[in-house]
Order: sequence, then C-alpha cells, then structure tokens
Amino acid sequence: MTTVVLWVLGQMWSVVWPLVVGLLLTTLTWPLARFLRGHGWPPALAASVVTVLFLLVATGIVALIAVPVASQSGELTDRVTEGIQQVREWAAGPPLNISDAQITKATDTAADRLQSSAGSLVTTVVTGVSTVIDGVVTAVLALFLMFFFLKDGPRFLPWLTRQLPGRLATDIPVVAARGWDTLGAFVRSQALVGLLDAVFIGLGLWALGVPLVLPLAVLTFICAFVPIVGALFAGAVAVLIALVSNGTTDALIALAIIIVVQQLEGNVFQPMIQSRGLGLHAAVILLAVTLGGSLAGIVGSLLAVPVAALIAVVWNYLREQLSHPPEELESDEQPVMS
Repeated sequence: MTTVVLWVLGQMWSVVWPLVVGLLLTTLTWPLARFLRGHGWPPALAASVVTVLFLLVATGIVALIAVPVASQSGELTDRVTEGIQQVREWAAGPPLNISDAQITKATDTAADRLQSSAGSLVTTVVTGVSTVIDGVVTAVLALFLMFFFLKDGPRFLPWLTRQLPGRLATDIPVVAARGWDTLGAFVRSQALVGLLDAVFIGLGLWALGVPLVLPLAVLTFICAFVPIVGALFAGAVAVLIALVSNGTTDALIALAIIIVVQQLEGNVFQPMIQSRGLGLHAAVILLAVTLGGSLAGIVGSLLAVPVAALIAVVWNYLREQLSHPPEELESDEQPVMS
C-alpha cells in the first residue's frame, strides 16, 4: 500500500508540490489571518489582506536584494575584472609559470568545445527555462491555494468529520489538527534558524567591510528554507563578493565564518530548535534529513523533517488509542450476571 501511495504521489507531483508549498505558506501567514478573523473581519477579507501583505513583503525582500546590487553593479564588475587580471598575473609567475599564449590557447580550446556542444547547450538552456516556468507556475498555484486555505481552512475539519464514518470521524480530524500544529512549528523553527544564520553571517561580513551586507543577509535567510543547496549558494555568493571587493584574505576569512556558522546551524541550532518545536530528537532530525536527501534530493531534504514529524504525530496518536481504549468500547464489555 505504501508503494502504491508513493507511486501515485509521484504521478501527481505537479499538483502535490504546489499543495505542499501552499500549506507551508499558510502555516506562516495563518497567525495574522486568525488575528484578523478573531477581531470580526470576514474570512474572505482577512485572507485577501494577508495575501496582499505577503506579496508586498516578498516584493520588498526582492527589492532589498536587487536595488543595492544594481547600484553597486558597476563597481563590482570593475573589481571582478581586476580580480581576473590578478589571477592571470599570479598564474604567470612561479610556480605555475603559465604564459599568456597558453591562456589564450586554453580559451580558444574552451570556445571550440562550446561551439561543438551547442546542441547540448541549447537543450540545457531549454531545460532551465522549463524549470523556471514550472517554478513560476508552482509559485502562482501555491499563492492561490494559500488564499483559499486562509479563507476556508477552518471549515475543512468539520466538513471532513461529516464525510467520514464511525471512529474515523473522530480520529482523522484529531490527527489532522495535530499535524497542522506540527507544520506550523516546523515553519517557525526553520525561520528562526534562517534568522540566526543571517544575523551571524551578516555580522561577520560587516566586520570585514564586505559590501552588500544587508542583501547578503536577506539572501542567507531566504536560502535557509532550502536545505544544503541554499546554504551553499548563499555562502558562495558572499565569498565571491568578498573576493572581488576586499581581496583573497578577507574572502578566506568570510569563507571560514560561513563554514563555522553553517556547521553550528546544521549540527547545533537546527536540531535543538526543531527538536523542541516538533517533539523529535536531534538525532532523528539529522537522520531524516540525510535519508530524505538520498531518496529525493533537495525536495526530500526540505520535506524530510515535517514528514518525520507527521509520522511521529500519527504514531503517538495510535499509541494513545491502544493504551487507552475508547469509552464506548469499554462500556460494551459489561460483565454477564448469572
């Protein structure tokens, strides 16, 4: 049955993935929607306001990254050019002693290989464009689903209760409610971990005098929601900017700071924070992330912890029911009087 369920999910992934993203976004924005609904706002109006605010915040974050980068792009381009020239001068000296003719020959060889593999490059570009389009479609679907979840979410469990027969009408809604609380704890803990990463790495880059500290800190916070690849990408961008702006020494120091912070985040902060919020041991979280990454790559790493937490929710509920039978079953077992 598990194999069949996983196969069906794989076949329906284009629908399942936006649904998962929409649920995660809803757990992040639901506290504000609940506050507005609690103060008499109609559900549709509260969901609309929260969705618009979410879009404004997301747009502001993009602008916070893009505007400083665009304003300093000319200076960074000049420093990148200077850095490439310094690398060529260093390569021309001992111990490498690479001449300009050898560099030119290597460049021509690389150009010839690019021309010969133009077909595969076109395929790669088309695949990349298709991936970007799929990402945009997923984001739009997730945003619409978030709106409907915020608007009609509280009506789901009563509707589900009416649809299920017997004990399932009690068990399934209880497990669903606990699972919702678990997803909320996961998103909040992940946001706290990303905030710690952004603060510590941002402070380190600021102490080194690296430009674009605020955009790099925001980028670090956002990338914290994408395990492994997100941290590598944010760290690589920070080190590159430190290299072209401050030189090799500061770039190596920035690399050391990022490695230390990410090691603390991966082995100390994240397991401790998520173990408290999700009720899972730190070792279980580490093993879940490792297993999810090996089975499904980045998506598996992203979903490993909430899936493990949801499995724990189901298991704990089953254990409670087995340890304490329902009252109606106990009442049916009346002793027979002779």
